[in-house]
Amino acid sequence: MARKVLRLADYRRKAARPVYFTKNELNRLLSVYSRRVIGGEWKDYAIDFGRGMVAFSIYGTVSGRPLFTVYKFAPGSHRQGDYVLASGGNTLQRGGTLDNVLATFDRKLSLVSR
Repeated sequence: MARKVLRLADYRRKAARPVYFTKNELNRLLSVYSRRVIGGEWKDYAIDFGRGMVAFSIYGTVSGRPLFTVYKFAPGSHRQGDYVLASGGNTLQRGGTLDNVLATFDRKLSLVSR
């Protein structure tokens, strides 16, 4: 009776590669964050990891829900871009680069009507 050797690695699911912010991306995020902390707008942040994504959440108070969250998804997993800026469950901006998403914070807000 002939025995056949099976490689278990051939049958296991391919593990998703971890997603993380690069050093330059983290420096860019912390630069925007620190400017807003100095201005008294933001108070705290958190970095979370999930399956195929990493999130940088920004808080206005020490507890509660985040004001904004910047997500980075696995490369090529989203057609509209791998970076997303969200607030309260709503998507504010999508982009192919982190700078495209963070540009939202650089815009000057103006009064539209009274």
